[in-house]
Parts: sequence; structure tokens; C-alpha cells
Amino acid sequence: MYRLASRNKNQFIQSGKLDMERILVKFVEHFDDVYGDQNEKFLEEDGRRYFMLYLKPIINGKGNYYVESRTRNQERTDLIIDYQGEQFIVEMKVWRGNTYNEHGEEQLTGYLEHYHLEQGYMLSFNFNKTKRDQSEKD
Repeated sequence: MYRLASRNKNQFIQSGKLDMERILVKFVEHFDDVYGDQNEKFLEEDGRRYFMLYLKPIINGKGNYYVESRTRNQERTDLIIDYQGEQFIVEMKVWRGNTYNEHGEEQLTGYLEHYHLEQGYMLSFNFNKTKRDQSEKD
């Protein structure tokens, strides 16, 4: 994952800004190519590690990330990325159905309110045989 991101890292920075949507789209593509046949034993922490490994060469030297950073009300965000003065919040889940996914969206909304941000990202790891990769904007 590190090598895949390193080879193409220039495509993720546009006018000095991190293109988080592009990073997520390419991460999903690369992850599916390399690890798409994983089974249900896959944990959210595994997904976070793979994503951080992918992210590291992209932001190295100009950005940082924080894992499970605590908010004032003691909630834990999955990942906060700081890059050149911008913050990005990424919530990660293993797909366990719509209800679980909706709970993740509620968590993300709460984190965005806490950090006074308007946009966040949710990355779901889905190993169902009938899945299809998609990016969704709300």
C-alpha cells in the first residue's frame, strides 16, 4: 500500500491542497486489488492501519495524522489528518449493514460539529460478495 501511494503521490496534491476524495477513491481501488478477498475476520483497526500506510507517503513532511483523538466529551475519532492548515476527519467501519453504517454517519456528524468542519469522510470496508465500490457525496 505504501509503494502504491508513493508511486502516484503527486496526483493527490492539487494547488498545494490535499485532494482527500481522490485519495479515498484510489485507496479503495488499490485496496480492492491487493486485499479485496479478505474475510470477515478483518477488523476496523486493520483498515485504519492500511489507510495510514497508504496516506503516509502522501502527507509526509507537510502533514500529520492523529489516531483516535479524543474530543472534549471523550468521544474518539478514527483519524484526523492535518495538511497545510486544513483538517480532514475520516471515520472507518467494516460494513455490517445499514444500521451500523448509519451509526457511523452519526458519529462523523458529531465529530464535524465538534471540530467546526463542514465535510468529513467515511470509509467502509465491505467484503460481501455482491458489493460494488462507490463514492457517495452528501
